Amino acid sequence: MAIAFELGGHAKDLGGGFTVRRLLPAARQRSVGPFVFFDHFGPVTEMPGVNHDVRPHPHIGLATVTYLFEGAMMHRDSLGSEQLIAPGAINWMSAGRGIVHSERRPESLQASPYVNHGLQLWVALPREQEESEPTFAHTPASAIPEVVLGQAQIRVLAGSAFGTQSPVATLSRTLYLDVLLAQGAVLELPALEQEMAVYPVQGDLLVDGQPVSPATMAVLEPGKAVQLSAPGTCRLAVIGGAPLDGPRHMWWNFVSSRKERILQAAADWEAGRMGSVPGDTESIPLPAQRFTA
Repeated sequence: MAIAFELGGHAKDLGGGFTVRRLLPAARQRSVGPFVFFDHFGPVTEMPGVNHDVRPHPHIGLATVTYLFEGAMMHRDSLGSEQLIAPGAINWMSAGRGIVHSERRPESLQASPYVNHGLQLWVALPREQEESEPTFAHTPASAIPEVVLGQAQIRVLAGSAFGTQSPVATLSRTLYLDVLLAQGAVLELPALEQEMAVYPVQGDLLVDGQPVSPATMAVLEPGKAVQLSAPGTCRLAVIGGAPLDGPRHMWWNFVSSRKERILQAAADWEAGRMGSVPGDTESIPLPAQRFTA
């Protein structure tokens, strides 16, 4: 079988009734390539007066990768970055030794209803880069390459595929594709990376003839090409890359190859040593249930 197994994910309330579907990490599969976290949010209609803002919070040892299908989001961080996130763009924030950021409703949409729909993924940094300087990089939608193969449109968000290389810089072998299949479309997906998974965002998908329901992640057998086909219109994400260079510990917003580093990050955040988002006095406190080494 081309599909090793499927992950159904679970609903996770991020606060204020804002619910996402979390596919990674899972008990059966902690990561796919460098991806250690996979959240699918929306489509949800954001109404005026409803606050789903994500207040300032810290990260270490990972890169957040934010991608919108619809909507808008304002990113601010402790480096001083201020970036409106729009559909089709890739926003790559590498936390390294530590960064603080917020994701809030743009001022221009405070009084307007709008639909938010997208994916937020985390990439574990290579061990030698876990304590690197934090960075933020915005790649606009217009800079993301697109390949059309028959009735399939493929946007190469990270890595290389179908003869096209994404301009998004990564620190390890990483694959991230946004694929739109028209009704009846067939796409031959090579084994582009050692570890790969496909995730139908909207619409039903067939992988070598095996049905995969929307919001279900199909982890593929290593080294095998597969045929993707769509009974109706289907939008899907493909993720993958080289396996992690060792196990990772994850707690709250922290990822590290060392348990003691997570303990240190928690102490730093509680003591106010990780910085702040300029002009923003709010913050998210540590969870009541603490990490133990």
